[in-house]
Amino acid sequence: MSARSGPGVGELALFAEAWVALTLASLAVRSWPFRWIVGSAGFRGRGGGPRDPAAIAVAVRRASRRVPWRTVCFQEGLAAQWMLRRRGAPARLHYGIRSDADRLSAHVWVTLRGRPVIGEEREDPHRCVATFPAPVLDA
Repeated sequence: MSARSGPGVGELALFAEAWVALTLASLAVRSWPFRWIVGSAGFRGRGGGPRDPAAIAVAVRRASRRVPWRTVCFQEGLAAQWMLRRRGAPARLHYGIRSDADRLSAHVWVTLRGRPVIGEEREDPHRCVATFPAPVLDA
């Protein structure tokens, strides 16, 4: 009879980290040039902490719904990528565009080893125009 009444300590810590990462991402988007923001994509930590990409995506989505300002895919993608890379995971941020007859839209998503982590659940596919950090091309 051990029904869970709420999130565990690990989930709360991950939520708090996601909230802080979203706050920093939101400040960065409003304050920094794009090249500085995507330049942060190359940072890679030494590991530590939960590395489950699904748990990180859930924490970022939950935190995104609870911050007192509007966040979009760019902030969510940055937060998730920063959290994964801080743990040593080689997460990539993808920037895509989609053009309709009279409308241009942009979208950001994150992958880890080619698998979607956050942002690829959209029904309208965007063509990837840049990846951060850029893939290393063999000569």
